[in-house]
Amino acid sequence: MSFGTRSWQTLLLRTSGVVWNVSNSDLTSLMPKPPLMVIAEDVRSADDSPQSIIDVDRWQRLATAALRTEHAAGELTLTFIDQTEIAALNAEHMGKTGPTDVLSFPLDDDPMPDIDIPVLLGDIVISPAIAARQYAEHAGTFDDEIALLVVHGILHITGHDHVDPTERTAMQKRELALLSEHHWGGSVPVGFRQDHRDDLGNTAE
Repeated sequence: MSFGTRSWQTLLLRTSGVVWNVSNSDLTSLMPKPPLMVIAEDVRSADDSPQSIIDVDRWQRLATAALRTEHAAGELTLTFIDQTEIAALNAEHMGKTGPTDVLSFPLDDDPMPDIDIPVLLGDIVISPAIAARQYAEHAGTFDDEIALLVVHGILHITGHDHVDPTERTAMQKRELALLSEHHWGGSVPVGFRQDHRDDLGNTAE
């Protein structure tokens, strides 16, 4: 039986003649957390969606918490951009026409541990203008829409996808778990939806 497979296993640590009984969960909490940095910015032009206020710090905290829960470490950028910019990225990288709500770009798939440089997890870009346009028929509120897009992007960065129904179901289950823990702090609001297509028929990537 390997260490760490049973929750009741303990370690005895001796310090200055005192014996400490430490459980696996206590030991885990004492271990240093791996380095993680989320750089969040709102770089939209003033006329893109002036009514859509973005609390950058709030969404940076959500992204960080979600990455921690998914056991990710490294650097991630989370950027809120104009719908014209996200349309250009959507065309260049996804081959689709028009703006979408969120795009994710994972980077280091297999970081080299011997090189002392930060792991680049990837980039997430979100269009608040598109989020404002679709939230009423999707997540229900603007804040819930942005939270969903942040978490959706995080899950793509950490390896989830929704190409087939099985993957989609698993990814949506993780979305709800992360939102319940780190955004709502409780149960899913009535009327919250995950499946959608934007005005141009694009699904979140």
